[in-house]
Parts: sequence; structure tokens; C-alpha cells
Amino acid sequence: MLIAARSKLLFIGDSITDAGRNRPVAEGLFDPLGKGYVTQVSALLGAAYPDRPVRVVNTGCSGNTVRDLKGRWQSDVLDLKPDWLSIMIGTNDVWRQFDSPLFPEAAVQPEEYEATLDALVGTTKPLLKGLVLMTPFYAEPNQGDAMRARMDQYGKIVLSVAKKHGVIGVDTQAAFDRALKHQHSSNLSWDRVHPNLIGHMILARAFLDAVGFVWSPVRREK
Repeated sequence: MLIAARSKLLFIGDSITDAGRNRPVAEGLFDPLGKGYVTQVSALLGAAYPDRPVRVVNTGCSGNTVRDLKGRWQSDVLDLKPDWLSIMIGTNDVWRQFDSPLFPEAAVQPEEYEATLDALVGTTKPLLKGLVLMTPFYAEPNQGDAMRARMDQYGKIVLSVAKKHGVIGVDTQAAFDRALKHQHSSNLSWDRVHPNLIGHMILARAFLDAVGFVWSPVRREK
């Protein structure tokens, strides 16, 4: 696995990352990391790699766009000095374009989204041992759906920024699409945006696969 023992792994994003985490910074005892993929990642790392503990921190905030991340970057990322950073943002940047059309200032258009994400990655990467960019997703199999098409556009931006900076890009939409071939979206997310536990495990698995997680210790020893 790419993440070394005793690394500090920080996740930042919107409500999908937040998932009811503790405030101000979620880490430590008594299940502070929320009820989503961040907790699942932490639990799986602890179970599969007891000899390589990883300190997991969650600073996701419900409702955030990439603009909001920029505003709290110093306190919620840089001041915490992570070794590894995972960013998943974009859902609200897109969603506000559809659920709040009379308030265009609430949405983040593609140009601003790309420029802001690119700047955050560019300035932060030199301070880290590893950085993971996870695309936003929409649990809708119809690629012609307007919001799905827009989310795909933002996902391509994320993967393009990851390639530009030589960091890990995770296509979470592709991970959901594999499940959506066999299951209705309501079995993964009640509103096609906020995952249930199955949906969160899809995210956790996509992240762990990207960092070289191996489920079986026996397989690692061969």
C-alpha cells in the first residue's frame, strides 16, 4: 500500500465526506469520523493493516463547494499538516446550478472550479507525501440526464487536474456506474447524491484500490 505506517490521512469535501462527523476536527475515539466512506476507509485500514496504523482525519463540511474549501484551506488542511490528503468536491458546485437556478452566485462554474482546484493542488502537493483527487458523482445511469452530464464534465476536470499534477485520480462515477448496471440508484442513494452505506462502501473501495490496498495479509506476503 502506498500510505506508510503512522501517516496522517486527511479527507476534505462536502456532505458526502462530512457524513455527520464530529466538530471541529474529526479524529480520535468514539467514532468521530461520521457515518460514511471516511469511517469505512479508517476501519478497513485498521482491520487489514494492524501492523501499519494510519491516523485518519475528517474535515468535510456539508454544503461546501470548491470555493468554500479555498476559504478554509489554511485551518482545515495546512494547519493540520497531513501526510496524505484526499479531496472530493464538486457535487454542490453542480447541484446549485439545478436546484437553485435563481441564485446563480451559489453555483461554481467550470472555469472557476478548475482554476480553484488546480491552485489548491498546486500549492499543497509539495507539502504532502501523497494526494488523491476523487471525482464528484451522480448516481444516475442515464448519461443524457442534464445533471449527470454536468457532473461528468466536472469529473473530467478533476481527472485532468490529477494528471497535470501527477497525483492519484479516482473516478468515483465509474465505480457507481458498475453498480448501476445491476441495481437501481435508490439502492445506493435516496436522492442520487447522498450515498447509503452501500454507496459509501463503493467510495471507500474506490479510494482504497487507488492507494494499493490489499485485503488479505496472506496475499501481501506472497
